[in-house]
Amino acid sequence: MSERSSDIEFDFFDEPETREAQPRRRPTRGGPRRPVRPPAGLTPLLRLAGLIAFAIVIVVGLVVLVQSCRSDREHEAYRAYMDDVRSVARTSDRAGRDLNKLLTTPGVRQAEITRELRSLAQRQNQGVVLADELEPPGALREQHEHAVDALQFRANGLSLLEDAFRQVATARDTTRGGQLLAEQAQRFVASDVIWNDLFRNPAMAILDQKEIGGVDVPESRFLMNSDLATPRLMSLILQRIRTARTGGRPGGRHGNGLVSVVAQPGGTALGADGDENIITARPELTFEVTIENSGESQEVQVPVTLTIEKSPRPVVRRAVVDLIDPGQQKTVTFRNIASAVTLTERVPLRVQVGRVRGEKNLANNSATYQVLFTLPAP
Repeated sequence: MSERSSDIEFDFFDEPETREAQPRRRPTRGGPRRPVRPPAGLTPLLRLAGLIAFAIVIVVGLVVLVQSCRSDREHEAYRAYMDDVRSVARTSDRAGRDLNKLLTTPGVRQAEITRELRSLAQRQNQGVVLADELEPPGALREQHEHAVDALQFRANGLSLLEDAFRQVATARDTTRGGQLLAEQAQRFVASDVIWNDLFRNPAMAILDQKEIGGVDVPESRFLMNSDLATPRLMSLILQRIRTARTGGRPGGRHGNGLVSVVAQPGGTALGADGDENIITARPELTFEVTIENSGESQEVQVPVTLTIEKSPRPVVRRAVVDLIDPGQQKTVTFRNIASAVTLTERVPLRVQVGRVRGEKNLANNSATYQVLFTLPAP
């Protein structure tokens, strides 16, 4: 081999092996991974749905609020109206009680009756004016007109009754006089029927239909004693008034007698044998005392007294029978007894019917019973 050939150097045998390029790795960062974002086109839809839902909630809330306010205003309108009607009704009821007292007052005279009737009629007419000026809720307009009608019947009845008393003042026939008086008093009966059937009951039905709770429709009763609208009773009243007018003493027999004393509940009739008068002192304990007009004339304002002797102070209850006709029986009820009685020992219970003018026989006006009060069974 020549020298020139030997000078050739094969450097490629000395080069290092070629290394393939390695991919770069990102360093791993700590902490939670970021949430995957929805596609760009879905985000506006989600936002729009949220806004719509929020708007619906607001609208529903406003509707509920408006309905609640409207319901409150409606409830207040009915309540205020019924309060005004109640005020008028109470005034009218007081006039009815005053009429009953006037016609059942012992010794009352013709002039006093006509004068008081005129005053009562004026009071009742004022009530009609006040009622007519009220503004009822729309659903009660028809019923309100009937309430005004009822009050007007009462005012008319009082005025016509005054005129009738003037007409019969000098008439001898008390039967016909009683008939004339009763015809005027029938207006009071009609007024009570109109108030209940055409005002109160329909108004209550409307309130129930509208689901308006907590509003009471007032009652009103003008004629305390329905017998005052009967010819017989009015004839007896007329006879009594004429006796007072002449200043004479009442003729015939007068007086009332005690018929019975009954404990309720249970219907235990008190008797002379004290061993049988065992009464359970329940909270609802009452005594019913029945009296009878044993005379020949009408009696008014008859006092009845029940007394239970106990230490240190007796229990006393009082009542009044405003009017009782000859041969008629009436019952008065005494309440609030149980909490005041003495237990486990017998005590006297006395009932006294008060004496009326012209009464001579008082033997049957009172009775005393030995009574044992016991506790209710557990």
